[in-house]
Order: sequence, then structure tokens, then C-alpha cells
Amino acid sequence: MASALLTRTALFGRRLFSSASPRQPHQLLVTLFNKSPFQRRTDPVHLVFGARSFVCSPVASSDLGSKASFSTQTMSTSEPVVSVDWLHSNLREPDMKVLDASWYMPDEQRNPIQEYQVAHIPGALFFDVDGISDQTSKLPHMLPSEEAFAAAVSALGIENKDGVVVYDGKGIFSAALWVLDGGLPRWRASGYDVESSASSDAILKASAASEAIEKVYQGQAVGPITFHTKFQPHLVWTLEQVRKNIEDKTHQHIDARSKARFDGVAPEPRKGIRSGHVPGSKCIPFAQMLDSSQTLLPADELKKRFDQEGISSDSPVVTSCGTGVTACILALGLHRLGKIDVPVYDGSWTEWGAEGDTPVSTSENAVPES
Repeated sequence: MASALLTRTALFGRRLFSSASPRQPHQLLVTLFNKSPFQRRTDPVHLVFGARSFVCSPVASSDLGSKASFSTQTMSTSEPVVSVDWLHSNLREPDMKVLDASWYMPDEQRNPIQEYQVAHIPGALFFDVDGISDQTSKLPHMLPSEEAFAAAVSALGIENKDGVVVYDGKGIFSAALWVLDGGLPRWRASGYDVESSASSDAILKASAASEAIEKVYQGQAVGPITFHTKFQPHLVWTLEQVRKNIEDKTHQHIDARSKARFDGVAPEPRKGIRSGHVPGSKCIPFAQMLDSSQTLLPADELKKRFDQEGISSDSPVVTSCGTGVTACILALGLHRLGKIDVPVYDGSWTEWGAEGDTPVSTSENAVPES
């Protein structure tokens, strides 16, 4: 798989991706730097993009050339998100890269690349969550191989020395960690400019990233690799790990889908997928991590959400959703609470619900949607 994506997802959104930074989501930016004034780190840092998780090889400061002169505005390096004001102040820095990782549910009938061309943050590149994925899997936007991911990100012109911020068109949905809090809607609501057309260079880079993925899986040579990664398998769970966890109960399993889908009273948006949830899992819809403006809730409010569902901060957690995208938002909220290295089940319900031999539970006394 993204969402996030991207950081993500780094911890994260679909995907988790990490660099030496998401998800993120995907997650991307914050852990690249020390506290004010900003300085580059030379230790490996996670980026999460959705359920993708890699760690970038550390780059010595002598290999980075001149350091980016990012704003000295105080910001905790433990924070998984950055504000639109911070990004606006640092947008023109030469080593700052911004990615639009918008992705939408099939029934929304929205085209992320078309919407990117209509309006995006100035200078942002488009990150194709579906295109930058495992080309050998029938499941949507599954985690690509380490080599393929590095090739795609390199094709976008991103290097290990860059600071990267990821956003999407809904607020916080598909983008991974570290993400732009509130995404494009918050950016526009703050009165900041957007570009209404994409440069030919940006479109070419988006296309080149997808082509690089295809070449890697076809065994063909790709262009120079400027972004070096190391896969972090402990952050990406498989179906067998989830199956084993039903018996072993080593991790608390949280599902980010809607309560109706979790209960089994609402149909899945993809055909051929059973309704219900993984036995023993609990439901915290991803929207409960966000306020009305689609920004991440403060820590005290997030803690209440998890406490209400009996999630212990002392025990490990694994998250899932429909396809591994919004699961990263749960991981994003847990990251704000200081709970890092939360794995995401990459295949999520699309994989689990399609298998014939996986156990499925439904909630008693659930009321079907009218």
C-alpha cells in the first residue's frame, strides 16, 4: 500500500515512509531536524506514507553541501505535523519539498491528479499513491519494494537532504506522517495562494515516478538514485501476523473504518469483500482523530478518544482500515501521544475480507444503515 500516506508514513499515510526522514503519511518533515534553530540530523529518521515504511540512510553533513536555512520558529521534533503557517514561511527554501498525496475512495468519484492540476500548494509535486505501489499485488496501493520506492522518490527529484511535507485534498486522509495539519483545505482557508496549473516539469516528474516503479518490477535500469532507503518491516504487518495476533493478543488492534462498516451493517465500497471486522479488534473511526477543520486534535483530546475504547498506552498497537490509508491517521494520533513505531496492516480489510478462510466478526445489536 498509502495514505499515506506517507510518513507514510517516518511513522507514516497509505500508506508509512521513512527517510534519513512519512508514512508519512506517510509519515515527513519534523524528524528531519533538531529543535530550533533547525539543523539536519545524521541519524536515520522514519518517514511514513500510508502503510509504507522505510528509513533513509543517514547522510553525513559533509555530504549535504550547504544546510538549508529553515525558519528558526520553535517546533518540537516529536510533533508529527506542521502548521500551514510554518510551511508558508519555509515554502521557498531550496531544500524544501512538498508533495500532494491526495487519494479518494472509489465511490467519491474524484480524480486526484486532475484536482492537483486545478489547485495545489505552490511548487508541490504530485505523489501518486496508486502508482507508487507494489506492481505485483492485486490489492490496492500496497507497499512497493525498497528498490522501487527509492527509484520513484528519486524520480520526483527528492534527495535525503531534503525536508519533505506531505498533504492531501481532504485535510488529513491519505497523506502520511509527517503531514501538513489540515492539508490543502486549511492552507486555502488561511488565505494562502494556490497554483491553478501544474508545470510541465511537475507532470513529467509524476509520470517518471510511476515509470520508475514499473521499470524496477520489470528488471529494467532506472535513473540515478538520490533517495536511499531501508525497509522497516516491523512497521508493516501482513495477513499472517494479524491472524496470529488474534490468538496471541500481543497487540491491541484498532480499525479506522466507520462504525457501520466495522459492525458489518454497511457494505464495503469494493465488491467481493465481506462485511465485519477482525475478531478482537476495536473501532476508532479515523475522523475521531480530527477536529472540524480536519486538523489533528490536541494530545488530551486524542487520549480521551483512545481511553474511551479501552486502548492502553502501555501495550503495543497495530492499526488497520480499508486499504491501509486512514489506519495511518490512527498511528498519527498515537504518535502525538508519544507512542511511536505503531505498525499498520498493509492489506487491511480489503485483503482480510476477501480471503475465504479468515475469521470475521460482526457486532451484535448493530443497527443497519437506512
